[in-house]
Amino acid sequence: MKTMTLAAALSVLATGAFAEAHSMTPAVSASDQDVSEGTVTAETVTATENGWLVVHRTDEEMAPGPVVGYAPLKMGETMDVAAILQEDVASGDMLMLMVHSEAGGNETGVFEYTLGATEDGPIRMDDELVMQVITAE
Repeated sequence: MKTMTLAAALSVLATGAFAEAHSMTPAVSASDQDVSEGTVTAETVTATENGWLVVHRTDEEMAPGPVVGYAPLKMGETMDVAAILQEDVASGDMLMLMVHSEAGGNETGVFEYTLGATEDGPIRMDDELVMQVITAE
């Protein structure tokens, strides 16, 4: 019978978790919601790496607009991810909840993205943004 050291066992577990996270498909699930308390929540977010749930303004053209909030994401599936809104959002406003990477920035754990930048930029799956559009109630 073979025995495994603790370090080897942890390495196997970490490799398995890494492989599992990278076999996941990034996704955001959210519904129209009341944002009068200054937050917006995604019901579930799946991320293949640590990153950000970013809240952009949008409209019927579905182009991402200015960032109005964000929250950190842990690699894997996370439930009830709440982002604090940094400006007023009115009932009827459309919001795009999007998964962004932590890559490319100067500091880990600091959200550095601005529209069009590469730092902490959006994640794409099959050249499509990983996002969900909701309407504020």
